[in-house]
Amino acid sequence: MNKEHYPVVILGAGVTGLTLAHHLNKKGIRFRVIEKLERPGGVVHTQSENGFVFESGPNSGVISHPEVVALFDELGDAIKVEKGNDLVKIRYVLKDGEWNALPHSPISAITTPLFKLKDKFRILGEPFRKKGDNPDETLAELVKRRMGYSFLDYAIDPFILGIYAGDPAQLVTRYALPKLYNLEQKYGSFIGGARKKAKEPKTELEKRTDRAVFSIEGGLSGLTKALLESSGEENFNFGANDVSVDAVENGFKISYSKEGKTEVITAEKVVTTFGSVGLEETLPFIEQAQMNHLTNLKYARVVEVSLGFDKWKGRPLDGFGGLIPHKEKRDLLGVLFMSSLFKGRAPKDGALLTIFMGGIRNEALCDLNDEVLMQVLEKEFTTLMKVPEFNPSMVKIKRYSYAIPQYGANTGERYKAIDEVQQQYPGLIVAGNLRDGIGMADRIKQATEIAKQIIE
Repeated sequence: MNKEHYPVVILGAGVTGLTLAHHLNKKGIRFRVIEKLERPGGVVHTQSENGFVFESGPNSGVISHPEVVALFDELGDAIKVEKGNDLVKIRYVLKDGEWNALPHSPISAITTPLFKLKDKFRILGEPFRKKGDNPDETLAELVKRRMGYSFLDYAIDPFILGIYAGDPAQLVTRYALPKLYNLEQKYGSFIGGARKKAKEPKTELEKRTDRAVFSIEGGLSGLTKALLESSGEENFNFGANDVSVDAVENGFKISYSKEGKTEVITAEKVVTTFGSVGLEETLPFIEQAQMNHLTNLKYARVVEVSLGFDKWKGRPLDGFGGLIPHKEKRDLLGVLFMSSLFKGRAPKDGALLTIFMGGIRNEALCDLNDEVLMQVLEKEFTTLMKVPEFNPSMVKIKRYSYAIPQYGANTGERYKAIDEVQQQYPGLIVAGNLRDGIGMADRIKQATEIAKQIIE
């Protein structure tokens, strides 16, 4: 049995854990990362087969926080950031079996067939509508109040399906889309607020935070590999099982098993980065009532299918992809045109597409076996993508039982419990996707803020 002491122990080597480790290593703070997988990255995992480069997990990120820009600067030549080309701006939404480009300006919102005439007039009046006074208003309630029902059905609903695989009627805006919530609360409207915010003075990093969709040349695993190298691979323990933390005098004792042996280390600070799943087993010293609030998070179940075609003969892949509103009653959530957005994802004249199925309102699809699932997918895909025959040369199916957290009505209880636990056990930091957002940029921002907290 080995027993070492560290100022900081990080549980999990996903994007959050890796980014935190990078910052600590840069400042010379000694730490140890404990990870159950045999590789870094968590759900981020790039794979390649027969000329296709595809992601098992997140397919891209968004440069939505200055912390992302700063991290890319620090990694320098270790990564080659690839921003999606101009097709990223074209996002299709299905209505009555036809793809329509999602409006990207007030004028296109007036001319689109996606919205009803009365809601187009509501959009024109949006800057003059009074702001809401319910801090726990759901996204559906907010959008109906400010923009109308058809805007909810054919703009916000598919947008939320693409991000959360969720239901706008269950997501609380100030937690799920805080930037949207703050536009109304600070400026009084979405449209007017966006214009006013754009005119505010910005730092150099903020000016470069352009909300571009990004990947890394060769795939997102290039980012996690670079973070591992910048953090020092010798500071990581991979393949660790049965991780358990005990609160002891002046810190914490962490035990885990590896290759049949039990390892024990101690730390002044422990940071959990893996979300709410597994938290109860990892932190058994926390009172059950508090733990119930920490783990009250519902996750959407999702099936991700990567399809590779040596020769693409379907509809033009002339956009980011297509999203399918729940109202259309289809068995697909959406399709991403990955080989049109980023280089080297498919052979010449071929195509790589990523399809998502399941989600909060159609979880039963996740229980289908692969054969039946592919039958359902083929029926939908051939119609929507206008392929003469369904003959992919590569099929990869990935199921996620805990894919995307849903920031619903109980989110405030969870945030309060996190604060109480961290105050009760100084040195414990509960991080990960159970708070502060779900995207890669959110994970980078959270880890950067925690690093500053630890360093100070």
